[in-house]
Amino acid sequence: MRRADPPLPARRLARALALTSALLLLAGASPADASRLDAVQRKGELVLVTHASTTTYYEGGHGPAGFEYDLARHFAEHLGVRLRVDVVPRPDQVLVRLLAGDADFAAGGIALTRVNDPRVRLTRPYRRVRLHFVYRRGSARPRDPGALIGREVVVPAGTIYAEHMRALAARHPDLAWREVAHRRPEELLGRVAHGRLDVALTDADTLAANRPYYPQVRVAFSLPRSEPLAWAFPAGADASLYRAANRYLAIHRRAGMIAHLVDRYYGPGSRANVINLSVFHERARERLPRYRAMFRRAGAAHDLDWRLLAAIGYQESYWDPGSVSPTGVRGLMMLTRVTAREVGVRDRLDPDASISGGARYLRGILDRLPPRIAHPDRLWLALAAYNVGPSHLEDARILTEKLGGNPDRWSDVREHLPLLADPEWYPQTRYGQARGREPVRFVDRVRVYYRALQKLEPEDAPALPDPATAVPAI
Repeated sequence: MRRADPPLPARRLARALALTSALLLLAGASPADASRLDAVQRKGELVLVTHASTTTYYEGGHGPAGFEYDLARHFAEHLGVRLRVDVVPRPDQVLVRLLAGDADFAAGGIALTRVNDPRVRLTRPYRRVRLHFVYRRGSARPRDPGALIGREVVVPAGTIYAEHMRALAARHPDLAWREVAHRRPEELLGRVAHGRLDVALTDADTLAANRPYYPQVRVAFSLPRSEPLAWAFPAGADASLYRAANRYLAIHRRAGMIAHLVDRYYGPGSRANVINLSVFHERARERLPRYRAMFRRAGAAHDLDWRLLAAIGYQESYWDPGSVSPTGVRGLMMLTRVTAREVGVRDRLDPDASISGGARYLRGILDRLPPRIAHPDRLWLALAAYNVGPSHLEDARILTEKLGGNPDRWSDVREHLPLLADPEWYPQTRYGQARGREPVRFVDRVRVYYRALQKLEPEDAPALPDPATAVPAI
């Protein structure tokens, strides 16, 4: 952008969130019921208990990650304290640990909803998710609960999934299923994908987070009612921390930050084409080995994850160094003639030169973005610029700010990029018309392929273990 200060909407959001902790005691928490919140702030530490999963908490390439973890970390920051996470192996252990007094609150995604224990107090829901029965592509698809009779259905013990199975069994007495205590929801997806399990019940977030790994998994049918997500607190006379969380979640939701986290963790997977993912896995086995060393060299030379470069190369050419588009871009990384000249590539059909040139081009874009833009938005914005050009990305960021969004946040910019093709809006830009939907699709697909490669090629950065092989068979 043309100025270093944060945009006006971002400044307003920052002020609102900064005031949150100061208002927590004033907006409904009396001195008599403020002791739990006071204790957290005096101690300087907020303790969360959750279970390890792709939707809650895991160790990623840049440290701890997960939708629930990020949401809780922001809550701790705006209370002015640090977050400590107590991670338990299974969903059914989360509330046990909370009620034992080992944590201030619990976040377990879908596993915590509909808690009837009077010792537990749930916040107001901050979003809702659908539940899906899933099966392996190529096997018989069950289209309704009655079609589950005679099928092998397994769900994690002590979760909302088991509650739904009991409710279905009340209407279908011949329906049978198993609850297992040593399986997380994504582990069951892995079993379905590898043909070791017939049918599983999962939620839309878990499916979106794991779809890049398991393209064989398909939705059979969905339950009609979506489930609310909430945090859990110990019940009791002191509700100060619980009230603080409710106010914080309401502010976060209105400010669009929950939607931002949803897009960060689940957006690309929820929009992925499972047929293309199946082809991707096949080509990763057959084609990628020819170019792996080239991607590694280029990544090391430009301080980029080689798997990200490989994901770009697949989206651009399906790892075909002879690709040529109708518009004249060519090669494995599909460089234009101008871009190739800019990064010193003479032969765009030379795969090694193309990969090196693409890496140099992406590194240049990353380095030119304003320093205030944080990861991972910085990377997604750079990928959009790789596709549509840095100038058109700048136009989209300016439009985003004009229309009240945050130009440094990918989830906001992706909503405004299509305006570059709208006759009502592109005349207002400096660089004119562009095919603004293409960079949105490009970034979504590269993110999916990148995540899949992090699983297929895990040696360079930590990733969740393969749920299909990390634990003994059922």
